[in-house]
Amino acid sequence: MGRLAAILVPLAYLVCVATAQQVKTTNTSSCHRLPLPNGVTGAESLDFYGKDGVYTGVSDGRVLKWGGRAAGWSTFAYNAKFRKLPLCSDSSVPSEEKESKCGRPLGVRFYRKTGELYIADAYLGLMKVGPAGGEAQVLAKEADGVPFHFVNGLAVDQATGDVYFTDSSLNFTRSHYAQALNGVYMCRHNFEIMNQHDDSGRLLKYDARTKLVTVLWANMPYPNGVALSRDGTHLVVAHTGPCEAHRYWLKGPKAGKYELFAELPGYPDNVRPDTQGGFWVALNRERQQNGTAPVPKPKHLVGVRLNADGKEVEELTAAAGVTLSEVASSNGKLWLGSVELDYIGVL
Repeated sequence: MGRLAAILVPLAYLVCVATAQQVKTTNTSSCHRLPLPNGVTGAESLDFYGKDGVYTGVSDGRVLKWGGRAAGWSTFAYNAKFRKLPLCSDSSVPSEEKESKCGRPLGVRFYRKTGELYIADAYLGLMKVGPAGGEAQVLAKEADGVPFHFVNGLAVDQATGDVYFTDSSLNFTRSHYAQALNGVYMCRHNFEIMNQHDDSGRLLKYDARTKLVTVLWANMPYPNGVALSRDGTHLVVAHTGPCEAHRYWLKGPKAGKYELFAELPGYPDNVRPDTQGGFWVALNRERQQNGTAPVPKPKHLVGVRLNADGKEVEELTAAAGVTLSEVASSNGKLWLGSVELDYIGVL
């Protein structure tokens, strides 16, 4: 028996090592950089439509379209304020000073049957623009009589056209900025929501048929990105403050239930389906312990891929200081969006 145990223990160790080694690591530092136009930053969310179309919301309130190298960038959608207020198109004014007036598109997703693009604007609400682009219309600004404060993540059910989205807080908006002594504006919305342990966020549904918004789940700690599972049975919602992803069941015996899906190694932003039935989760930075500075890591994580069971199977790393807000798969490539950077990464 002793000899058998001596054999089994090393074998068990090898199995554990092999399991740990199944997590693939990709360094994004060598990614191709697709620069945004001068004067704008923050490709927070991305979607793809048509032959070469890449669409993203940026810091001045517009949604831009990349039409390939020949066509370059063009304005695809804008809100009413962008045309009415000269401030919005003035690139000399920092976006931090004007976004509460000019809007800030975050999540963007197409309903492919119609070519309509849905936009989660942090200030203006849930919006939509037709396949030809132009001025986006506001679809909803409140639910159950309570106004939106911080519309954030977005997912579209391609079977029904229904839209699922998050309102990250009823108490804080993205416009919480603090001016440093050197005159640089520092965004505080993440800090305020987490520091105050705010749990007033909501998961919402816009019914494409009735045009009504319902609250699916309330009293949530910083809900951010949201994605629909490949089989359409559930949503996966990222919670930035707790560093978690949760699952909301839409169908089946657990319909209406909300449960933990994965604990994450960093503060998550957007969630996107991968090509294998799982999800990509972008990470803003490593997780903190008890309000302290991030624990030093041998690598800087900016994204993880979870399988259908919520297990981490792949991770993305980057140079210190780089943050991602979205990791999206399209045409065999990974597209990397960031609310802070002036380019989109492509792997």
